[in-house]
Amino acid sequence: MTKINCNVSNCSHNKSNTCYSNIVNITGGSAKESCSTCCGNFLDAKNYSTLTNNTNACGPCDALVCTVKTCVYNRNLACTAENISVNGSNANIYTETSCSTFKHE
Repeated sequence: MTKINCNVSNCSHNKSNTCYSNIVNITGGSAKESCSTCCGNFLDAKNYSTLTNNTNACGPCDALVCTVKTCVYNRNLACTAENISVNGSNANIYTETSCSTFKHE
């Protein structure tokens, strides 16, 4: 299973629900619910080309940074969850995405 399951079908980094960004930044400060988190690397495919050729590694992204201070999986900005799911159907900007794996501490 990949580290990042991306359900944002219109993201330039998404290929078959797998993220190919070089790194993924999950943001949300002091979120209390997953809808207050987001994927800072979202790029709408209608404005950007397909970006599924990860230049730093062969294959899907496994570099995950989390700045959500209130998530139980955040340890010194690293996500300790075995894998995450990013959601945001028909997102236009990154704030319309979310980390559904978020769990408030």
